[in-house]
Amino acid sequence: MASRPTSIEKRIRELRDTLNKANHAYYVESRPFISDQEYDEKLAELAKLEADHPEFDDPASPTKRMADQPTEGFSQVRHRLPMLSIDNTYSADEVRAWVKSMARAVGVDTEAAPDLFGGSEAGKRSGLQFACDPKIDGVAMSLRYQDGLLVTAVTRGDGTTGDDVTSNVRVIKAIPLRLNEDAKGGVPPVLEIRGEVYLPIKEFHRINAEREAEGEEPFMNPRNACAGTLKQLDPRIVAQRKLGFVAHGLGDIDPRNRFKSHAEFIASVRSMGVPAGEPTLCLTADEILAFIDGFAKKKDHQPYMIDGVVVRLDNLAQQRDLGFTSKSARGAIAYKYPAERKSTQLIDVLHQVGKTGKITPRAVMKPVLLAGTTVQHATLHNYGLVQQKDIRIGDTVIVEKAGEIIPQVIEVVLKERPKGAKKLEIPGRCPECKGEIEVEPPEAVEDPLQETARRCINPECPAQIREKLIWFTGRKQMDIEGLGEKTIDQIRGESKIPLNHFADIFKLAKHRDELLALERMGEKKVDNLLAGVEEAKQRPLARVLGSLGIRHVGTSNGKLLARRFKSIDDLLAASAGDLE
Repeated sequence: MASRPTSIEKRIRELRDTLNKANHAYYVESRPFISDQEYDEKLAELAKLEADHPEFDDPASPTKRMADQPTEGFSQVRHRLPMLSIDNTYSADEVRAWVKSMARAVGVDTEAAPDLFGGSEAGKRSGLQFACDPKIDGVAMSLRYQDGLLVTAVTRGDGTTGDDVTSNVRVIKAIPLRLNEDAKGGVPPVLEIRGEVYLPIKEFHRINAEREAEGEEPFMNPRNACAGTLKQLDPRIVAQRKLGFVAHGLGDIDPRNRFKSHAEFIASVRSMGVPAGEPTLCLTADEILAFIDGFAKKKDHQPYMIDGVVVRLDNLAQQRDLGFTSKSARGAIAYKYPAERKSTQLIDVLHQVGKTGKITPRAVMKPVLLAGTTVQHATLHNYGLVQQKDIRIGDTVIVEKAGEIIPQVIEVVLKERPKGAKKLEIPGRCPECKGEIEVEPPEAVEDPLQETARRCINPECPAQIREKLIWFTGRKQMDIEGLGEKTIDQIRGESKIPLNHFADIFKLAKHRDELLALERMGEKKVDNLLAGVEEAKQRPLARVLGSLGIRHVGTSNGKLLARRFKSIDDLLAASAGDLE
């Protein structure tokens, strides 16, 4: 007879259960039931109890998601079963042809049952059933569980061999480290769950805003950002990006015939605590096409990017019998939605100077409704691309948003170019301070088509100073309450208070009367601002370093530097080799 758990063991179990449920509620169901602060407090309590009582160690504990030290690299793992891609299709006729080929492949006489492509009764008689799932635009991943415990996570790679990214996947809170043993039918001894790791659209916008503020190139789309995140050798960076996961397929399993259908498999893994959708079952080509058309109206309102619909035979035995081509599974296809593009007129191009001096061309266009939102601005990325595409003010341009999230100008409609279309004047000096600029790479001065960026090198450039101050005081940097963008602009524009350097922020207490004289700056607001400045003096070194606006030194690198160099004096004394 098992002994009753001690009070400490009982508390450890309670904390693990609460934290696991909190992770699932927040990252899978989007219905958090405890605050971030309460979560952190419980996690800290659990970590201390586990450290004090190693006899209660559990490899699936929520504390095991705490990001570890960087890895040296990724090893290669051979898939037990091929992890191949799915053939794409782009038209209703191709979908109908594929349904017909599936019917023939499983022995349905399509000549004797021509109405297979009409009403559902014909589909029922055919013995065919199809499962339709949204196609998430992410990174394919295979999760291997043994006795319910996550043991490896491997990317698709070339379909035969992929990268072992287990250390990174373990910090993705949407993915359970241990499957729910109370799931209907229990948990198989071996289960490979294949699915898509994705970057939520909300997180994509947040990360890009931070990258741009740090002078780095924004990610082009959520998929690229997700792939880049999973390639990080530091799981701590992965943990910050709040990746998600959705199961969509079955890999290796023991016993082999545990599941009869795709729909049954998805329902089962969902009960095991793995994020998964709910396939729509169809009996005919008409029903499949109706689902595809209907979902097209919903896809832009999902929390992740969707670029199509996967249609597969629901019967897993039929899928196995059909096997694979050299590149893809025969029992499934992916219908790809066409990228949504609209034409509009380019009215102007703004030259924006960021805090690291990078000058970015930004298109101003006549407003156009694109992928569910009104778009008036679009990135032109850099001046090399502007010249390459010969973009001129007054042109009719094609704008695309589909898988890119960030609206971008794809091409110019040359046949509609007006006579007065004006060539863009590429700034030879900073548009704000008129100072010198650098072109990257330097040889692009001779060949502008190579250009990837140009930067103002004047550290006293007013635009850079403004952007640096806004970044420095931001919530995730020095977090100075009451000193946001509008207040910074007001102090700099409506008073004689010096505010051109970070040090000036910490001298604002000397100008209390002048602050009170500003419009809408009452005593309470000014006192809160000054208290926020005083509180910022206690920020740790990592926050200070990430707040300075140094190129390539943002939040993540600030933390890494602060771990290596314990004081500002140590950092100043470091050699180039130490920093590298």
